[in-house]
Amino acid sequence: MLRRFLSSAVGIAIASALVATYVRVVLSTTRWRVIGQPFATRLIDAGQPAVVAFWHGRLGAMIELRARYLGAPRLAVLSSTHRDGRISAATMRRFGLDVIDGSSRRGGSEGLRRLVGWVRAGNWAAITPDGPRGPRMRARPGILVLARLSGAPILPVAFSTTRGRVLRSWDRMLLPYPFGSGVFVIGAPIEVPRDAGEAEVARLHEALETALTAALRTADAACGRESPEPAAPTA
Repeated sequence: MLRRFLSSAVGIAIASALVATYVRVVLSTTRWRVIGQPFATRLIDAGQPAVVAFWHGRLGAMIELRARYLGAPRLAVLSSTHRDGRISAATMRRFGLDVIDGSSRRGGSEGLRRLVGWVRAGNWAAITPDGPRGPRMRARPGILVLARLSGAPILPVAFSTTRGRVLRSWDRMLLPYPFGSGVFVIGAPIEVPRDAGEAEVARLHEALETALTAALRTADAACGRESPEPAAPTA
């Protein structure tokens, strides 16, 4: 019954309102600092759109990162059409983010096509390349396709806090608590040439996973937290 309710329009509205309220409390009571701000600032000052990437387990980063550190004119999040994805999308909209429906499993091709057009128009996009269901901290190729077709660099980011709990979910999501200290880490942009061949794409794929995991570990280390390990590589 609860699942059915949370799949309804009313259930999604109530759940997203509760989540948004909690997020606002956490964000307003946490002391934040950022590592790597110049990487984002240079793109912003140049009017260059970018694709922001972060592991699904640090999904909560996007709202605060956008509010404090990204001066992008508009930013869209690619969201799953699954129930949890719809609640997440409704929450993001409450904070002024745009949402494009589609995931790597359902509606992915259409969502990717719309996202390419969005970024080509000069806007920013955000993707969890291991979402919506893993494997954890293993990037799917869609984000590289987006960067290659749109001409926008990928900006790897992560966050951590001194107060919070790592859930026992597939993505080991960090649920931050209020009244802590938080750190954002922004890594160097990763360019994906339009004419990149198979070997180059494979190299960039590995570089992206390395950069995202390095950002996460840097953020966790700054907060005295142990980082989760990536899932075993798929065959």
